Amino acid sequence: MSALPWLDTRSHWFPDPESALDEPDGLLAIGGDLHPDRLLNAYSQGIFPWFSDDQPILWWSPNPRCVLFPPKVHIARSLRRRLNRDELRITVDCAFEDVIRDCGRLREEGTWITGDMEEAYCHLHELGHAHSFEAWNADGQLVGGLYGVAVGRCFFGESMFSRQRDASKIVFVHVARQLERWGYALLDCQVENSHLLSLGAERISRRRFLTILRENVDRPAGHDWRMDWFWGRESDT
Repeated sequence: MSALPWLDTRSHWFPDPESALDEPDGLLAIGGDLHPDRLLNAYSQGIFPWFSDDQPILWWSPNPRCVLFPPKVHIARSLRRRLNRDELRITVDCAFEDVIRDCGRLREEGTWITGDMEEAYCHLHELGHAHSFEAWNADGQLVGGLYGVAVGRCFFGESMFSRQRDASKIVFVHVARQLERWGYALLDCQVENSHLLSLGAERISRRRFLTILRENVDRPAGHDWRMDWFWGRESDT
């Protein structure tokens, strides 16, 4: 790890993502800070921070990369039945701080969402770059959510949580369909797991991932951050 580049807080430079280590997979650089400009520069190059409280900031660009192409979201029969019940209301950017907090607190395997990370992404949200999608039950309780960063026509999913069975899956389906409606190229899932793969995420090479980014991060989004797609119906309001 000592041979990795240490980033200078006086610039937002990153090494070439293709120079990341094979073991641990994708570790690229150490240090720097979580300034909004650095974070946006990182995401636009396929790089993201991931570290614990007892570590310096670690920057990653894994190979292969786990992504979802929005039109390819997979909806299993059991999930389709839950969607058909229409039990949850899905919103955008109504509770960003609650979503990121719950993503950290409700992870059984521990969290990498440190206090500094939470503060940095809340700042990105205030600047209009980080967004949350929320699921609310009939009693108005927040039962699921997902947050991430948007750069151009790419959305970089960071984490999601669920307090109710399938709530995070229901949010994920709505996010995918909404991003498809907005013309997004991909939903970055970063690192694969069985949950994401069951929803249609797939592994692609880092080279292909970076090519997609270069073609889409400078494309203007041209939409408001509000839901205009819903399961079983569409809204023009």
